[in-house]
Amino acid sequence: MLGMTLAHRLSRAGLDVTLLEASSQLGGLASAWSLGDVVWDRHYHVTLLSDSFLRALLSELGLEQDMRWVQTRTGFYSGGRLHSMSNVVEFLRFPPLNLADKLRLGATIAYASRIKDWRRLEEVPVSDWLRRWSGRRTFERIWLPLLRSKLGDNYRRTSAAFIWATIQRLYAARRSGLKKEMFGYLPGGYARILDRFREVLQDEGTCILTGFATRRVAPGEGGVIEVEAEDGRRLAFDRVVLTVAAPLAARLCPTLSEEERGRLEGVPYLGVICASLLLKSPLAGFYVTNITDDGFPFTGVIEMSALVDRAQFGGHSLVYLPKYVDPDDPAFALPDEELQRQFLAGLTRMHPGFRRADLLCFKVSRVRRVFALSTIGYSRRLPAMASSLPGLHIVNSAHILNGTLNVNETLQLAERAAACLLSEAGAGPC
Repeated sequence: MLGMTLAHRLSRAGLDVTLLEASSQLGGLASAWSLGDVVWDRHYHVTLLSDSFLRALLSELGLEQDMRWVQTRTGFYSGGRLHSMSNVVEFLRFPPLNLADKLRLGATIAYASRIKDWRRLEEVPVSDWLRRWSGRRTFERIWLPLLRSKLGDNYRRTSAAFIWATIQRLYAARRSGLKKEMFGYLPGGYARILDRFREVLQDEGTCILTGFATRRVAPGEGGVIEVEAEDGRRLAFDRVVLTVAAPLAARLCPTLSEEERGRLEGVPYLGVICASLLLKSPLAGFYVTNITDDGFPFTGVIEMSALVDRAQFGGHSLVYLPKYVDPDDPAFALPDEELQRQFLAGLTRMHPGFRRADLLCFKVSRVRRVFALSTIGYSRRLPAMASSLPGLHIVNSAHILNGTLNVNETLQLAERAAACLLSEAGAGPC
């Protein structure tokens, strides 16, 4: 979506744009796939009422009017039990915490949602910040399990800006005017969005080449930049924008300075192993179930059919089971059959009524670099968008400094980068 949006803005400005994609289809992390006869998103996505950049793009594509908005429920699996945490009354009844703990937890979230200067939080470890504001018991019973489920041991080097960005995202809908969380989806999912986006790009004159896996980006003769594919194809451009993960960009661009390459290679990422399960019946009706107990092979449960009309899934239920891991985690090498065995065992533990006969389809997506870790002092070490190679810019999700990785933040980054590229003095601010 980052590369597509950049191509969209540059094409509309009158530039001759070619969009190169290594995969056979557009979309990257937002792409769709088939689960039997059902076509839906390969990873879970949700739209908030406050997602102004995404909603503006959907309006340009003629799709925004078809969005459907739903009030969802949130679950917590803690102490071997499933709890609903979808309103104030349920929060006050939440057994793992006493009243004082709950008040401190609520105050922490409310305080974080009102902080404007996120940069000072970059200098504070997230564990220290949460202990200070929520207290030791709340940190150990709630925050620490959640941090470990999302970050593993990387939580030790993650700054408080991470939890700030997470809270800002979750409470954005409330700040937009409603006192309840309204989540949205487009019937047809991202497959429909991407199909329409491709049509618009082609109508604007963008040349789209899929199956173009880039091997090298380097200066060519006559001041151009040459892009070489794994299959030997070579293309020359006046300017190139790379939207791949930072370490990959360093590998593709051997002529960058040693300092630039070091910055790119030094951006820490987390990957994901995400299973999609198509089930005959729903599980519990929670859009998100957070897990604070140990021993689960996945880091949360996202029941998409608690948000999306089950008619979109042929009357069935769609569930995502993500596992966030380091890029070199051995779990990436596990076969689908072993992951299925582990994940279904965990799902049965959480939902004893779940029957394996209800499973219609199980597919696994593996992505080694999904989002950059917000480590201490992260923004000070981030590579600039403009590189030392004239005409080459590197723009990726690592440049999202004050938000979490989601489509709206990605589009906001694309708009900022496009404005920079189109300005006469763009190379400086970038």
